[in-house]
Formats: sequence, structure tokens, C-alpha cells
Amino acid sequence: MLGLSFGGRLGAAFSEYGQLCLGIDPHAELLTAWGLSDSASGVKEFGLRVIEAATGRVGIVKPQVAFFERHGAAGYLALETVIAEARAAGLIVIADAKRGDVGSSVEAYGEAWLMPGSPLESDAMTISPFLGVASNNAVFELAARSLKGVFVLAGTSNREAFGIQSARVGGGAETAVTLAAAIIDEVESLNPVGDRLGSIGVVLGATLALEELGVQLSQHDRAPILAPGFGAQGAKLRDVARLFGVATPRIVATVSRSVLVAGPAGVVHALESAAAELALAVSR
Repeated sequence: MLGLSFGGRLGAAFSEYGQLCLGIDPHAELLTAWGLSDSASGVKEFGLRVIEAATGRVGIVKPQVAFFERHGAAGYLALETVIAEARAAGLIVIADAKRGDVGSSVEAYGEAWLMPGSPLESDAMTISPFLGVASNNAVFELAARSLKGVFVLAGTSNREAFGIQSARVGGGAETAVTLAAAIIDEVESLNPVGDRLGSIGVVLGATLALEELGVQLSQHDRAPILAPGFGAQGAKLRDVARLFGVATPRIVATVSRSVLVAGPAGVVHALESAAAELALAVSR
């Protein structure tokens, strides 16, 4: 897949392994359940075991940076190893970093996670648009040059976000749209017309009521959608088509705790069951 855009590689992973993404979230409770210490060495071992379980069963993993970051420099070193091993195994790595800033600062964030040869080089990263979607232009440009992907937070499932993300922007009562919808519109425009699956996507929680958020996915057809919230947070993989409608073929459905809680002895079976459930739901 050398030379393919991120969207192209994502589409190839969908075709080969389906649309499931396994989060690598080494919560302290999960580390204990796996018989590992809550330390940099523990999160490294956890991540490597999860990669071993994921390889050949799903095409995408999503390390949650915060759980490595809390262990300082040693945690970052562990994350470097986990990302490198995942990419060497042929997995698409989405770094869930949720960075955002302006000018040279946001450019540096992009270089950290998307620059070829960086110690943290991933295939895609998550970013925040709070300072404006265009404040991340340096990241989008780097992603395009490096054949990487970016997922922009648009609709998150935490209840604290609803008031902001549902706020109306962009004009009077007849022309205003919600902030979430405006972000999705802007992201969609960043993907070339004609792309089956673009390289710049959005994050939309699977537990959201999209109509309440003012989001109509039928108006978009290119941006991939990273959808956390399946499993432990309450959304069911079998309901993916009901939740996302015509956008279902673009969904990266993320599971984490609901699979990882099975522990090292049961994680493979739990992951295969989740992948099969999603595949059946998407095919209907």
C-alpha cells in the first residue's frame, strides 16, 4: 500500500479486516486485570500484548496517549515502542492525542505525530478545532504531504460538550447551523471531490443523538468518521447502521474496555466476536 493516501489505506483495511478499531487504553484497572503493574513497563507490556491480539484480526488500533503520558518520559518511550510495533505489524495507528493550537505550536504537534521518521510517527492523529478548524491548517498540509490522516473532534459523547457543540453559529435563525455541523462541513471540504474515502475525518461519538446535535450525515460522502462509544460507553455495534445511516461505510467503529476487560486469556475471542458483530451489522 506504499504511496496510498491515508484514506486509501483506510479503505484497504476496511476491505481486508472490516471497520473495527481497537483502542489501546491501559487504564489502571485494566492493567491490574491483566496482571501488570501500573507503570511505564506495565503499559508497554499491555500495549504489545494488545497489538499481538489485534494483528490479523483488525486493521486499525488507537492508542490513547494520555494513559502513556501519565508515566512521563518512560511512558512516552513505551508509547514509541507500541506505535512502532503496531505499524511494523501492518496495523493502521491512530494516535488519540487530541492536540490543538495555532501557528508554529500546532505545526510542531503535527510533526510529533505525523512526520515520517518521528519517534511517535503514526498514521493519523486526533485534533481539537476549538481555536478554529483552520488553525490546524499546518497539520492538514503536513498530513497531505506525508500521506497521513487527521480526525477533527466534532461531536463528542460527554454531556458537558453538548451545550457548546449544539450552539448555533454562522448567521441568523434561518442560516445558522450547530458548531458540530459547521465543523463537519469544513472538514468535508478539505477532502478532494471524487475521493471515496478522504484522509481528513471527524470524530462523532456513537452515543450521540445526531439529530439533536443538528448533524445530517446524508449531506456528506467523503470524510471518514471515527466513532468512539461502542461497548462500555453504551452503544451497540449491531446498531451501527441505525446510528449512522448512509455514512455507515465510512465509520471507524472503536471498542476498547468492552474487549480488553476479557484479559489476556480472553481478548482474542472478545475481539473476534466484536469484529463479527460489526461485520454483520455493516452488511445488512
